[in-house]
Amino acid sequence: MTAQRPVPQPWLQHYAEGVPATVDCSGYASLVDLLGEAWRKHARRDAAACMGARLRFEQLDEMSATLAAWLQSRGLAKGDRVAVMMPNLPQYMVAIGAILRAGCVVVNVNPLYTARELEHQLKDSGASAIIVLENFAHTLEEVIDATPVKTVLLCAMGDQLGFWKGQFINFAVRHLKKMVPEFRLPLDAGRTVTRFNMALAEGSRMSLRRVDVGPDDVAFLQYTGGTTGVSKGATLLHRNVVANILQTEAWFKPMLDQLGNKPLTVVCALPLYHIFALTICYMMGARLGMMNLLIPNPRDIPGLIATLSEHKVNMFPAVNTLFNALANDPAFARLDFSELKVSNGGGMAVQQATAEKWLKITGCPVVEGYGLSETSPVATSNRLDLTEFTGTIGLPIPSTDIAIRDDDGHDVPLGQPGEICIRGPQVMAGYWNRPDETAKVMTDDGFFKSGDVGIMDERGYVRIVDRKKDMVLVSGFNVYPTEIEQVVNLHPGVLECAAVGVPDAKSGEAVKLFVVRKDATLDEDDVARYCNENFTAYKRPKYIEFRDELPKSNVGKVLRRELRSPGA
Repeated sequence: MTAQRPVPQPWLQHYAEGVPATVDCSGYASLVDLLGEAWRKHARRDAAACMGARLRFEQLDEMSATLAAWLQSRGLAKGDRVAVMMPNLPQYMVAIGAILRAGCVVVNVNPLYTARELEHQLKDSGASAIIVLENFAHTLEEVIDATPVKTVLLCAMGDQLGFWKGQFINFAVRHLKKMVPEFRLPLDAGRTVTRFNMALAEGSRMSLRRVDVGPDDVAFLQYTGGTTGVSKGATLLHRNVVANILQTEAWFKPMLDQLGNKPLTVVCALPLYHIFALTICYMMGARLGMMNLLIPNPRDIPGLIATLSEHKVNMFPAVNTLFNALANDPAFARLDFSELKVSNGGGMAVQQATAEKWLKITGCPVVEGYGLSETSPVATSNRLDLTEFTGTIGLPIPSTDIAIRDDDGHDVPLGQPGEICIRGPQVMAGYWNRPDETAKVMTDDGFFKSGDVGIMDERGYVRIVDRKKDMVLVSGFNVYPTEIEQVVNLHPGVLECAAVGVPDAKSGEAVKLFVVRKDATLDEDDVARYCNENFTAYKRPKYIEFRDELPKSNVGKVLRRELRSPGA
C-alpha cells in the first residue's frame, strides 16, 4: 500500500458539539477486552429483554465464559470458525460472547437461508461448529455432509438460560442427556449434537483458558448479501469492530447523555446477524449499558407494537421498510414516545414520506446514516440534533475519510457524482480467502470502494445517488432509481415503490416502476400524471406495474434484482 495521502475534511467544522474529530482505539486489544469491561461496569443492569425474560450483563458475562469453556472442550481453538444461525434471542448474545472469548471467529448466518445458501456459507467460511435454533435445523440437515461442521449446538426457543445454575446443575447433567434432539444427522466421523442448556451445564464444571486475542485477529466473517454477485465474507478484525463501537459511541453519546445516567433501552428489531444491529445494538449498546429489547420476528407488526407498548424506548435503529410499516399502523401512533431520543435509519435509503410521518407520530426525527458490512458498518451519519429530513447520509464519522472518485480513481469536484470511497480503522481487512475480490475494492491509498454513487457538498454532507449497477441509462442519460423512488413515495396514494431499468428497443433502457398502493383507487394514469409533473422526460417511468408487495431481503431491503429478472 502506498502512503495515505490526505484528503480535505470539510465535515469536521459541522460536527455537533462534543463530537471529536478522531477516536483513540488503542485502549482495547480486542472485543473481548471491550465487552468484558462493559459487562463488569454494568453488571446489575439488564442486557436484554425478550418475550418476558430478562438477562443481566453479569449473567451474560458468566454464561459466555461458561459456553466458551465448553467450546474449548470440543477442541475448538483460536481462529476456528463457529457459525450462529438464529433470530434475535438472548442465546445469540451469549453465543457471540462465548465464541469471541474462546478465540474463535463468529460467522453470522441468516436463519432463513435456503439449503444452497447455507451450504455455501459454511463451506466458504470453513466453519467447524454451528449454534443453531432447532426451528431451522432441518436446513442444516440437508447440507451438513457437504460442510466441515463437526459440532452442532442446538438451541430451543424455550431454553431457560438460568436453568443450568446452582442446585439444577446435577439434574441437568443427569436428565438433559436423555433429551436427544430429533435431528437426524449422521454422527460418525466425530460429529456431535448437543443441547444449548446441556453445554452450559457441562461448561459450568470447566475452566475457560484465556486466549491471547489481539487487534489483528479475525472477529467476524460478515457475509455480504450477495446483491452484487456471490456472497463474500467480509473479514472484520477485532480492531475494526472496536473502532466502530468507539466511533459510533462518540457520535451518539452527546445526545444520549441528555437522558442522564439511567439505564437506556434500544429496540433490536433488526436481526443480530446483520452488521447494523450487531455493532449498534449489541456492541455499542453494551458499551453504554443499554438493554436490548430483542424482537425475534419484526415482520409481526402487531406483535412488535404490543412489545413496544410495554417499554419506554430511547433508541430505535431500523430500515425504511420497518419505519414505514409502523408509521402506517394506527396502533403504533398510540404508543408513548416521550423518551425516544434517537431513531437511526440505515441499510437502505430513508424515504422522505416515511421520515416525515415518523416525525409527526413520534416527535423524533429519523437520522439517516450509511455503512456496509465491509466497514463494520458505520461510515457516515447525519447529526443527531437534526429536526428535518435532509435527504443525505450525513457526514463522515470520527476518524473516517470519504472521497468521491471517478472510474480512474481521481477525486471529483465537490457537487459532482462519483463512487463513494471510505478510509478508516473500521474498514475490513479484505474478503475471506478472495484476494482477487479484495483487490477490486481496495485502493493503494487505503480506501474501500463502496460501489455506491454519491455526491459530497461543500460542508462534507454526502448524498447517495445510487449503486453503480442500479443506474439506468436512458438514451445516454443517467437515471438513478433512488431519486424516482424518493419522489413517488411522496404521493399520498403510494405505500412504497421500486424503480428498475429494463431493456428498451428505442432508448436502450427504460425505467419500470413497481408500486404498492396505499389508496386502492390509485391507477396507472394517476401515477403517470404525477411522474409527468415531477420528472423530466427521460426520467419518467415508461412502465408502471402494481404489486401487493415488493420482494425484500430479511433485513428489509427491496430486492431490485428480483424485479429486474425476466418475468418479474
